[in-house]
Amino acid sequence: MEEELSLSYGESGKPVQATPSSLKMLDVGKWPIFSLCSEEELQLIRQACVFGSAGNEVLYTTVNDEIFVLGTNCSGCLGLGDVQSTIEPRRLESLNGKKIACLSYGSGPHIVLATTEGEVFTWGHNAYSQLGNGTTNHGLVPCHISTNLSNKQVTEVACGSYHSLVLTSDGEVFAWGYNNSGQVGSGSTANQPIPRRVTGCLQNKVVLNIACGQMCSMAVVNTGEVYVWGYNGNGQLGLGSSGNQPTPCRIAALQGIRVQRVACGYAHTLVLTDEGQVYAWGANSYGQLGTGNKSNQSYPAPVVVEKDRIIEIAACHSAHTSAAKTQGGHVYMWGQCRGQSVTLPHLTHFSCTDDVFACFATPAVSWRLLSVEPDDHLTVAESLKREFDNPNTADLKFLVDGKYIYAHKVLLKIRCEHFRSSLEDNEDDIVEMSEFSYPVYRAFLEYLYTDSISLSPEEAVGLLDLATFYRENRLKKLCQQTIKQGICEENAIALLSAAVKYDAQDLEEFCFRFCINHLTVVTQTSGFAEMDHDLLKNFISKASRVGAFKN
Repeated sequence: MEEELSLSYGESGKPVQATPSSLKMLDVGKWPIFSLCSEEELQLIRQACVFGSAGNEVLYTTVNDEIFVLGTNCSGCLGLGDVQSTIEPRRLESLNGKKIACLSYGSGPHIVLATTEGEVFTWGHNAYSQLGNGTTNHGLVPCHISTNLSNKQVTEVACGSYHSLVLTSDGEVFAWGYNNSGQVGSGSTANQPIPRRVTGCLQNKVVLNIACGQMCSMAVVNTGEVYVWGYNGNGQLGLGSSGNQPTPCRIAALQGIRVQRVACGYAHTLVLTDEGQVYAWGANSYGQLGTGNKSNQSYPAPVVVEKDRIIEIAACHSAHTSAAKTQGGHVYMWGQCRGQSVTLPHLTHFSCTDDVFACFATPAVSWRLLSVEPDDHLTVAESLKREFDNPNTADLKFLVDGKYIYAHKVLLKIRCEHFRSSLEDNEDDIVEMSEFSYPVYRAFLEYLYTDSISLSPEEAVGLLDLATFYRENRLKKLCQQTIKQGICEENAIALLSAAVKYDAQDLEEFCFRFCINHLTVVTQTSGFAEMDHDLLKNFISKASRVGAFKN
């Protein structure tokens, strides 16, 4: 089924609020359609969505909250009241004064848009009632959809090829449109002409996130469970079968795993857990599951991206492409990438998942509504980051290893309990520090300005010592994460020793497990030979308890 159907496209996921740092990442000019806009016009863009069977349509908003459209206008999907293509941006007058919260599109294309006030507007292709206005006539201008939604505030929208889903602020899901495979979730296969609440297993559940594949639908509820319905010919529902599902069904294979978000490709599904892990299932003929092969998978399979946790997953149902972003800012892609089949997550040079779809998806669409912040605006956090180690504004300097680090007393007192007391009656503007090295102390002060650390795993051990000494528990966790990412057979014993010394139990368990899994090599390292006697006894005792020495 996956190969025979024409390409479709959609978006899943809310607009994520952009920050000034993400502005440098997000360049709307990476989508070819934007080459029709002048540099001046591009500077004014604040939101954008690229869609269409060839990525040849775009809707964008400007700094003045005006909405413009551009492109081939297939099925009247630009909402201008006609089917004329336009090579120059035209203002979408009928939505004048409305602010867009989220937007999605199908393969007709049809558009479903929610405003910041929670209203829903639809237009474009409507042969299967996917506009939800009770007709099958194409909608050439935006139509306000209020049937069964009049007292509801819509917070998220998602489109399949020819069906539509919306999520309300009270956690209810409404669906309409094409229903040949049960993707509307009504229990039948009759098309649904107006919004209908999806009930069954979802009746008393609070839904947090929705997504649509080409002909299937997904919902994540507040308990972390995932409910699915619709087409399942490639196993994209994750139920271990290939039979269609006309009503919502819980994915039993994810029992005990708390899912935060779901994203759907053409015929495959990705979920992100609260622990930053990714699972995938469904069609895999392009390697879009990231499992290292091209075999379809009807049960959730873990995707190994890197040691760092994943904070974002991306897919859209026009493409067989998958992407993910890690906490450290690395962006990976896999699946169909510019005609190549990439079967394992590939580290890109991009800073955001949106760029993957601009540069490598076919067609070059956007997987969500893009959000661009003006670059002349600095948030409080960004301003503080800039002031770290700035001698021009500092009123305090630390002398460490003969070098100065510049800081601000008031910020240190606000951010750290230790400084609140130590700087209270201190009139000095120089503090000498001999207990810690310059890289470690500088990283600590920088953390107080930025909430993040950038250190080698070895230096992070020193920072772990400091974090323990100053009782900075969040910093302690960040150090443990950094150390975990740098563990290898050579340093595993040293890191285990540090974890024990600084009572970092999570890290101790992690290092111990690593040592057990690499026992032969680890026991031949110099670190093992020089291991503290008591620690060695404990290690051998614990290793025997977990069966490391069984024949």
